[in-house]
Amino acid sequence: MKKKVLCLMLSCAMAVTLLAGCGSKKDAAQESQEPKTEDKADGAAEDAAEEPAGDAGEDKAVSGDKTTFTVGFDAEYPPYGYMDENGEYTGFDLELAQAVCDLEGWELVKTPIAWDSKDMELNSGSIDCIWNGFTMNGRVDDYTWSDPYVDNSQVMVVSESAGIAALSDLSGKIVGVQAASAALTLLQDEEGQKELADTFGQLQEFADYNSAFVELQAGSIDAIAMDIGVAQYQIKSRGEGFMIMDEKLNTEQYAIGFKKGNEELRDKVNADLQKLLADGTFDELAEKYELSDMVCLQAK
Repeated sequence: MKKKVLCLMLSCAMAVTLLAGCGSKKDAAQESQEPKTEDKADGAAEDAAEEPAGDAGEDKAVSGDKTTFTVGFDAEYPPYGYMDENGEYTGFDLELAQAVCDLEGWELVKTPIAWDSKDMELNSGSIDCIWNGFTMNGRVDDYTWSDPYVDNSQVMVVSESAGIAALSDLSGKIVGVQAASAALTLLQDEEGQKELADTFGQLQEFADYNSAFVELQAGSIDAIAMDIGVAQYQIKSRGEGFMIMDEKLNTEQYAIGFKKGNEELRDKVNADLQKLLADGTFDELAEKYELSDMVCLQAK
């Protein structure tokens, strides 16, 4: 009897042990499979603590800061903007723009544009300004302008051998002019020189003045209406054979054209031009490009 009782007690003890063992394995397995939400929450909190607060806002602010200055210019308009013998864009206006960028810590982006597309480029935001022998007279209400920095005259260039000495001698002649230029506007304006232009045999438009000079040299046209600074550069670079007529068509001023209402950028550039005038950089560049007798930027 005692043996039976003892065997029964041992059997029950073993069963309890087995059940306990099975339950422990199941609990361990379940614990290993269940997500440790508490640990994940702690980890997320630690990750959040590691990320500096306000980084996203700071990055946004930095990306909003101006780092580039995109200048639209006519690549065939020396001495203000053109490509040199090394294939680099340069000129009086572009070097001035670079000097402004040096003061501001901006990167200068030189963007050649078709002159008759300049308004589209500016209004679309493709460029920050038009800076390239840009006449402000007659366009005062169309842009936000910098201070004028160059006095400019519209003149006629002819071949020395053409026998053309006065504007009246252009009657019946073919006169070339750059499309969308101040000279073209002047010759089409009733209050400008339209009366003179009406005496021409033809007023022929060109995309750039290099092309016009090729036609003048070939005898296909008789004269070119253009800015005096560009005329002087073209004649000097091409050697003898051309002359600027004594009678001027008009006197005007160059300035930098910004999109209408962009006074903040205009004011920054104006302030930098004053610094460049004060430290002598402006006059050095004017002398380099033989424009010293034409500059008009006034100290404030």
